[in-house]
Amino acid sequence: MSFSGEVKEELSRQFHKSRHCQIAEIAAILSFAGKLEEFQEGRRLSVYTENISLARKYFMLMKKTFHAEVGIAVRQNVCLHKSRIFVISLKNQQEIRKVLQAVKWENEQGENIHTRALANGLLVQRSCCRRAFIRGAFLSAGSMSDPEKSYHFEIVCSGEERARQLQEIINSFEMDAKIVQRKKSHVVYLKEGAQIVDMLNIMEAHVALMNLENVRILKEMRNSVNRQVNCETANINKTVSAAVKQVEDINYIKSVRGLDSLPDNLKEIALLRLQYPQASLKELGMLLEPSVGKSGVNHRLRRLCEMAEELKEAKKR
Repeated sequence: MSFSGEVKEELSRQFHKSRHCQIAEIAAILSFAGKLEEFQEGRRLSVYTENISLARKYFMLMKKTFHAEVGIAVRQNVCLHKSRIFVISLKNQQEIRKVLQAVKWENEQGENIHTRALANGLLVQRSCCRRAFIRGAFLSAGSMSDPEKSYHFEIVCSGEERARQLQEIINSFEMDAKIVQRKKSHVVYLKEGAQIVDMLNIMEAHVALMNLENVRILKEMRNSVNRQVNCETANINKTVSAAVKQVEDINYIKSVRGLDSLPDNLKEIALLRLQYPQASLKELGMLLEPSVGKSGVNHRLRRLCEMAEELKEAKKR
């Protein structure tokens, strides 16, 4: 099972005790996956989904919240022959009215008050209800990438107005959700690992949260080790390259003028560099009598390089 599937499976087994939170979650599911259909025998309120976690959660919510007689049917997806579609339907007209009034799709007079927005603002006034609404939205139309590969959380909305409302609900928890248009849909998304951890906490997917945190810690440790190794490798390459150049310059001076022509301090460091070509500046400084610091050793070697360059320039003339 994918990480996204694991999150949905965990969320499908959570049921908030408060009825107002249950209604908020049902409202989200109906907004993203529900249809109010008209037939000769009356209306039918249905949810269509390929996700068994969502089907189970919606069925149990309708039972717990409204004690409704909900039917489940399984259909074969005509376009994708291997996929099953779960259809969870409510046919009792009285129960349909009760549900529609609860989720603010109809008023008590049976008039349609459903707007293009995701939910009536009264349903998501409380923080707990906003959590429930986000949970239902993610179950219905959300997905997450495998955190081993990348950090990405998204919920697909059918219109910009819906996406704006969902973004506002998510950002009420101090998130920084963004919106991008993808074909005919608008996608509300998060891409930072820390924010996705917070989102799992908001949805109360605590097991998935711990799993994601473990992955983040391991990735950060690997990245830290890689940065340290790369830094040390770069330093070693830099040191070796500098030492090779220094040996070449000293040998050039030796072949043109001889090392005896050098001042004692430069001759001493030149002989040590030839004797210990792989030694660091600090190690060379400790071999001198008296010992010299890194900056002093570097100054002497730089002076030797300058002398070699001067000899090369003089030879060209």
